Amino acid sequence: MSEKEDKVPRRFFLEVFGKVAVVVALFAEAFGALKAFIPQVLYEPPSKFKIGKPDDFPEGITFLPEHKLYIFRSGRGFHVVSAICTHLKCVTDWNSSQREFYCSCHGSVFSENGANAEGPAPRPLSWHPLSFAPDGNFVVDTGKKVERYYKFTI
Repeated sequence: MSEKEDKVPRRFFLEVFGKVAVVVALFAEAFGALKAFIPQVLYEPPSKFKIGKPDDFPEGITFLPEHKLYIFRSGRGFHVVSAICTHLKCVTDWNSSQREFYCSCHGSVFSENGANAEGPAPRPLSWHPLSFAPDGNFVVDTGKKVERYYKFTI
């Protein structure tokens, strides 16, 4: 046998390579077309949720870390203030001795009613509406805002 007979002819190699490339391209196109039917949805937690019954909240301020909210109770009046700083979305801390919110990330300070007092925060903390669910639990809607000094009275 000669050396020429042992080698795979160049033309045969290019034909096979071309056919494989076409098949791979068709599969890629089909995969892309099928993927278009799968929704690309960003699942976020609901903006409306239950936080507990009125008796679950003592007089004063309660922080709900799982929802990043402060619940204020004064007698039979309640209101909800977001714990999320309006500067870069850090979580604020309540300083009970000075009766203010403090963002330890960038130094923003908010008064007890959420008004921005110092630092780079451009807006006050958000207040959210409260309502009752049929089972007696409070429902907070973080998708909506209410005016400062809003009170929900039971």
